[in-house]
Amino acid sequence: MSVAACHPGPVLDTGPKPPSVGGTIAGLVSTAEATVAVPSRKVTVVETTTGTRYDTTTAGNGGYTIQVPEGTYRIELELRAGEVLTKQPDPTAVTNGDLDTGRDFVITVKTAGVSASSS
Repeated sequence: MSVAACHPGPVLDTGPKPPSVGGTIAGLVSTAEATVAVPSRKVTVVETTTGTRYDTTTAGNGGYTIQVPEGTYRIELELRAGEVLTKQPDPTAVTNGDLDTGRDFVITVKTAGVSASSS
């Protein structure tokens, strides 16, 4: 039989703590043509004062949500070759308990040398 020794009193965790969550930023990534959802796209939220970055990926419906500490953020979208942002959300201030929705991106795919004509 073995007995484990235990210190009397509370156990204190003095290690670093994760940042407290202030609020949530949410939006949708779609294309200008027929508003098709854009899944599996990296969205980065950058705190404008510290430069701290938080990443997430869009879901199958093009939506994203990310929890962040209080602060002011700009939101960036990973673009692929030939894509141009048609709509990008403005920077946003997040306070404790905020749910900041409607931070949407719209992208257009540029096709070089293709023109449409009707006869």
